[in-house]
Amino acid sequence: MTEHIIADASTLNGWRKSSYSGSDSGSCVEVLDSYPSGVPVRDSKTPQGPALVFGAEHWSAFVAGVKSGL
Repeated sequence: MTEHIIADASTLNGWRKSSYSGSDSGSCVEVLDSYPSGVPVRDSKTPQGPALVFGAEHWSAFVAGVKSGL
């Protein structure tokens, strides 16, 4: 798996979290859909912290696994 790190994820706009997270939870994973070289993922508790960027094919496999209950 190839990934890279964005040191300060707050420099990017357009982060979203799952609607399943609810608005009261501060412990969420956020993703950025509009990044050109993959899917950045960050911890919502530390928006100025790092984000991992996963390739689109790896992200799709992860989402499919979550949806299927793996």
